[in-house]
Amino acid sequence: MFKRLEIFDKRYNELEKRMYEPDTVSDPEQYQKVMKEYSSIEPVVKKYREYKAAQQTVEDSLAILEDAGSDDELKELASSELDEAKRSIPALEEELKILLLPKDPNDDRNVIVEIRGGTGGEESSLFAYDLFRMYSMYAERKGYKIEIVSLNETGLGGYKEVSFIVSGQGAYSRFKFESGTHRVQRVPQTESSGRIHTSAVTVAVLPEADDVEVEINPNDLDIDTFRSSGAGGQHINKTSSAIRITHKPTGLVVECQDERSQYKNKDKAMKVLKSRLLKMEQDKQNEAIASDRRSQVGSGDRSEKIRTYNFPQSRLTDHRIGLTLYKLDEIMNGNLDEVIDALVTARRAEQLAKGEW
Repeated sequence: MFKRLEIFDKRYNELEKRMYEPDTVSDPEQYQKVMKEYSSIEPVVKKYREYKAAQQTVEDSLAILEDAGSDDELKELASSELDEAKRSIPALEEELKILLLPKDPNDDRNVIVEIRGGTGGEESSLFAYDLFRMYSMYAERKGYKIEIVSLNETGLGGYKEVSFIVSGQGAYSRFKFESGTHRVQRVPQTESSGRIHTSAVTVAVLPEADDVEVEINPNDLDIDTFRSSGAGGQHINKTSSAIRITHKPTGLVVECQDERSQYKNKDKAMKVLKSRLLKMEQDKQNEAIASDRRSQVGSGDRSEKIRTYNFPQSRLTDHRIGLTLYKLDEIMNGNLDEVIDALVTARRAEQLAKGEW
């Protein structure tokens, strides 16, 4: 670990010098690249220097205490500093281990979230809408921007499926744990006898692909235009602005009908297609990685669940980490940080236990 930290420290000094070199300053692209690397290793280096300072304090304090010529007041001060430094070192070591954990390369990306009703009929569609509302409110709290790609509504205001882009620094790092089957237990609006029903919704979270990462041969695409359907304003059904793209080699189909402009719908649909293709490629490459790090949403069956939302008990349970919170109203109103922070902590603990740092 300390060998790696010394390499980071040396590299940090090199980057600090390069930032002020004329060649770097005059080239915006190069300067941005240097700044990005500098910023990424700065937290590690600062914590390492804090650790080294604590080690130095231990050495200096011991030297004073062992020096027969030191007066009592100086020894008392040295003893106090020694105790404080010794207490801080184990905590600093743990913090360094966490900072050295391998970072998910997708963490800083925008994300594409796809929510689909599973088992449970209309109640499942209504809960799909509730999840979309929860994620929208959470995104707003985090300063992220949401753009709907496609939306298929039901007559009672539910969503059979909805696809949307979440844009903002670190969006994937916060949304990636949402992939899977979400189970809901509550009395449906359509239930007259007051019985609690259980239904399920699937959520898929895809890192948005950069253009340079996914090359698509135009000959591999079938692009169709059609009239938008469902709620959405007066322009619906009047113009063929909706877009359907089929990627022939994989059979992937993406639709976008949210925008009035055919061009904008095509642009959004291509973003989703590229992201799905990138995800497929990453899943192939990461076949050996633990399944909880991949986006596996299952079939939408009630038994394949990552989380349960029990409305009568105001309870949320995340089954992956055994977390239970009795504040469902707050969570459904976009207060998701407590849940996501717990998942991040659990993931770090797993990495530390495996010695991945």
